[in-house]
Amino acid sequence: MKETVVHQLLALNRQFYERFAQPFSQTRSRLQPGVRKCLPDLIQTRSLLDFGCGNGELFFSLHRAGFQGNYLGLDFSLALLEIAAQRWVEITHRNRQEAPFRAIDVTRTGWQEVLGGEAFATITAFAVLHHLPSVELRLQVLQTLRTLLPQTEQGLLYLSNWQFLNSSRYRQRIQPWETIGLATDEIENGDYLLDWREGGRGLRYVHHFSEDELTQLAVQSGFQVIESFYSDGREGNLAIYQVWRKA
Repeated sequence: MKETVVHQLLALNRQFYERFAQPFSQTRSRLQPGVRKCLPDLIQTRSLLDFGCGNGELFFSLHRAGFQGNYLGLDFSLALLEIAAQRWVEITHRNRQEAPFRAIDVTRTGWQEVLGGEAFATITAFAVLHHLPSVELRLQVLQTLRTLLPQTEQGLLYLSNWQFLNSSRYRQRIQPWETIGLATDEIENGDYLLDWREGGRGLRYVHHFSEDELTQLAVQSGFQVIESFYSDGREGNLAIYQVWRKA
């Protein structure tokens, strides 16, 4: 994929989450069933990097469950991070400057430097990877995340990816690429443009992964898939969840 197209799709998603942060956050006021399934394991980890933390719902769910480990949430959406910080103040009654959420731009070389060399026993990337356009960018991000896991032990990466093609409702939201001035030969197999209808009309770039594609991506980025399951939605198949171990 051309770099100009990658940046166009990233800008599209950035604009979406800035404009629709509030209505989107309202749809994420509780954890998805698949994330709840992972929660007992996540509670036990000593340190967790929540990559794509959004409105911070994972942190607040861990907090309610008695999580005692070190947590840091990263996201590119300043609007969603503002919501997370405000919730932090309301729930913990602490200074917003202490909120464990940070802004990042994963397209910037060395974005991980904001962590100051800190390693995390566990990383989550729930509903993140499918918003990163191009195989190259996804590999770059995953390889960077791998370096943030411990060197002396096998860290784990938990991730989920939207399986919207399993839903007739979401299939109806697929829009032609011409809507944003792109041709189908400019994007990659599995790439889609979906509309949003809460609080106005918006557009998002989303990639639809197959299990084989995710397995290949894991191997290429230095991971091994140790668990895979489907969850979420009425039929329990609206997202694919996987646990990767650092190989």
